Amino acid sequence: MDSRSRTLWLRTEPLHAVTYFDAQCRVMGKSLGLKGFWMGYFAARIAPMGQVDPGAATAALGVFAPGMVARALPAVWQIVTPGTMTDIRAHRAAEALRKVIPDIDARAGELCPPLAAMVEDAPLMARPLFAANRPLCDREDPVERLWQLSTAVREFRGDAHVAALADHGLDAPEALVLAAATDRVPRDGIRHERGWSEEEWAAARERLRARGLVDAGGAATPRGHEERDLIEDATDRLAARLLRAVDDATVDTLLTALELPARQVLGAKVLPFPNPIGLPSPSAE
Repeated sequence: MDSRSRTLWLRTEPLHAVTYFDAQCRVMGKSLGLKGFWMGYFAARIAPMGQVDPGAATAALGVFAPGMVARALPAVWQIVTPGTMTDIRAHRAAEALRKVIPDIDARAGELCPPLAAMVEDAPLMARPLFAANRPLCDREDPVERLWQLSTAVREFRGDAHVAALADHGLDAPEALVLAAATDRVPRDGIRHERGWSEEEWAAARERLRARGLVDAGGAATPRGHEERDLIEDATDRLAARLLRAVDDATVDTLLTALELPARQVLGAKVLPFPNPIGLPSPSAE
């Protein structure tokens, strides 16, 4: 595993994640006539893929309950087109980054070229969300481009993570139960935020207990912690494919250049900790 792969995630995820947590980004869907945050979330996250059916969207997203996705898709496309959604989410995200990183326009000129080299070189096979986002990266506004490149990097890793979960024999609710049991995501609220019923959650926990990954009370066993660490290692290894496009010195320079803007986003308290996307607190880097 290349630890730089994980550092790349830690320093690009805050740039991407303003789209979920910045106040103006959170009401983006409502401003377009969509109902509630989640309808806007699914529209924005899936829009790069086009008007796919809820089954395909659920499979790509990985851990959301099918019924939750189906409540938004395909109805959302009667209100807004995927093209409009991809444009407005990049615009709102750029506005959010400009609020908390005063010199982000200048920094984008330094950050975009190596990120673009990584994204353009990365393979598309078995990476649906990354494949959908890559063609969107050539945006004229430099901060929109930086955000979209960070998003493509994020989705490349996300596709890798879903593959690692499947390779370890976990279904969607099992993956969330184990993540919560190992404190990767908040234990309170994550079931509801991903659309799973109490019965589905309990059944997933029982399946994990039968595998020795959680105990009778739902706490992760040593084996469960080890399994979750192996999943993270696999994700880091698969996501490290991004680094092949540039030499080691360029990667190190990029990671150094990303550190301050990432910390500025975190310092502005745009993102909560703990959070449902699994980003650790700054002290954990």
